[in-house]
This record gives sequence, structure tokens and C-alpha cells, in this order.
Amino acid sequence: MKKMAALILALALAAALSLTACAESSTRVFTDSIGREVTVPQEITRIAVTGQLGQIVVFAIAPDMLVGIPGAWLPEAKAYLDEQYYNLPVMGQLYGGKGELNLEELLKAAPQVVIDIGEPKGSIVEDMDALTEQTGIPFVHISAYIDRMGETYALLGELLGMEEEAKALADACERMYSCAVELSQGVEKANVLYVMGADGLNVLARGAYHSSVIDMMANNVAVVENVSSRGTGNEVDMEQILNWNPDVVIFSEDSIFDTVADDPVWQSVSAIANNTYYQVPFGPYNWIGQPPAVHRLLGMLWMGKLLYPETAAYDLYEEAAQYYQLFYHCDLTREQYDALMANSIGK
Repeated sequence: MKKMAALILALALAAALSLTACAESSTRVFTDSIGREVTVPQEITRIAVTGQLGQIVVFAIAPDMLVGIPGAWLPEAKAYLDEQYYNLPVMGQLYGGKGELNLEELLKAAPQVVIDIGEPKGSIVEDMDALTEQTGIPFVHISAYIDRMGETYALLGELLGMEEEAKALADACERMYSCAVELSQGVEKANVLYVMGADGLNVLARGAYHSSVIDMMANNVAVVENVSSRGTGNEVDMEQILNWNPDVVIFSEDSIFDTVADDPVWQSVSAIANNTYYQVPFGPYNWIGQPPAVHRLLGMLWMGKLLYPETAAYDLYEEAAQYYQLFYHCDLTREQYDALMANSIGK
């Protein structure tokens, strides 16, 4: 009961703050990606997001507007992100299995708008409307697809009044994606398997939401009947991996990359026997896309350089440095890049 009373009090406070804000500044109508017309402040300076994908996408354009984050930054992020962002309150996320959105923390942080980023769920209209009504804070949804990230940033720029900053990000997304598409269409694709988990027995199967980078840049040999939509992928056995016998294996950052060379069973896989196995770059996130946000574009360029070095004419360090500057506001040093690539390039 005490918790509920506190929540009601917080809601009342938020409503009062909202009324005060409306009295002090004008509002405008913003049309989000699902066609909802939402009344938002004319000038927005305080925002929150509903999930980790949104945390990554929005951080690129407006890190100083964030009043909280859905989940704590990973320890690896400290090498790349300014420390001022580590003390933001953690609010939980709206969708997914990593906890619920904490409305009390959200209301305490008093954002002017809450942004949901990603693929729209079937209940998205009802969810956004209900949360807007419940909290008195406008919730908006902005769709994000890897092949249309330019549109995502353009709409974010319109919402936040940051059109110039959004254009720089949108242009970078469109250029990187076009480069990856052109490369992937001009090569004979390598047979690749992406594995995860403590035993290396979870795979990102062809056609999974999380496998889009692998499916685009390679021939993903992991073909299964019931494709998992979860980030942990499909669990298989060693017999199946031996049957697929990929030419290249990419291991996630938390898998068994360090030990497969000494494992006689894994040595029976062509990629391991031929030393054509690698670990995905990780920092501050997994470049293949866990979570599956905008950094997957960098993963595409990495895979292109890894698998087709004679065709991929770009300098991957220069691409990564530009990306880290634009999206993480970080000057990526050559030393940091070399550490990212330690297990991610040819031996």
C-alpha cells in the first residue's frame, strides 16, 4: 500500500509539473511512426527511453537530454563513454525480459517526453496511449529498421528540434548501409556460422531478427525449422554443427573462442581446423547486434572486411573511428581499435 501511495503521489506531482510546463511554454503536435498525433513541448530538453535499443539510438543524437536509462551501462562502455552518463538513474524497460519499466523512477526524473525505439509491437498504439494517459507524459514510438536508420534519425531530429545533428547521423547510416549492400551483392558469399553461449551450442539461425547482419553479409549455414526470435538464438548440438561444417565460425564475446583450438571435437569443424574462426568485436556493444541497434552497421563493414578483404576497399579503422565519434562521442584511438580487433581479424 505504501508503494502504491507513493506512486499516486508521484503521479500527482508529475501532473502538476506538466501543467506548469504547459503554462510556461507552448506545445506542438508530433506525428510518430505509427501515425499517432502526440502533443509535445515546443522545446524539448529532457527525455527518457523505454529500452536498451532506444538507449543506444538516442544517445547518439542527444546524450545530454537523457534523464535516465533503461539499463546500466556495461563495464566495457567506460572505455568509450564519458563518465557523466554513468550516474543516470536506471528506469527499466517496457518490452523484453529484462525487467519492467519503473514508473516511479520515470516520474521522479520528470522527462518531457518518453521515446520508444524499435520495431512496433502489435499492441504499440494501445501501450503508448495508455502510458501517456497514466503518467501525463507524452510517449512516442519511432520505428527503427537496420535498412532505414536514416529515417529513424530524421524523425528523431524533428521531434527534438535537432535536424542538423540528425542529418549527420542519417547520412552516416545510409552511407554505411549502402556500402555493405553493394559489397555483399558483388561477392561469392562465405559459409558462416555464428555461435554463442558457454558451450558454443547456441546459433543465430538464418531468418532470425538478430541474424540480419550474418544473413546479409554471408551464407548463414544455420538453417533450422523453428527459428528463435530471442537474442540467445537456437540451441543445437555438436552433431548439427559438424553437419553444417562452416568455412568460417564467428564466436560471440562470451563464448568458447579461447578453448576450441584444443578441443578435438571442435577441431573436426573445417573453420577451426583451418584457423578461420574469429571473435566478434565487442565494445561498448557486440558489433553483430546484441542488442540489435544501429551499431549493426559497423558489424556489416567488419564482416565485409573480414570475409572479403580484396573487395572491401575501405579502411575499417577509419570507418570505426568515424562511427565512434558520431554515435558514441568518443575519439577511438588506434590502440583501442587494435584491442577490439585482437581476435577479430585473420590470425
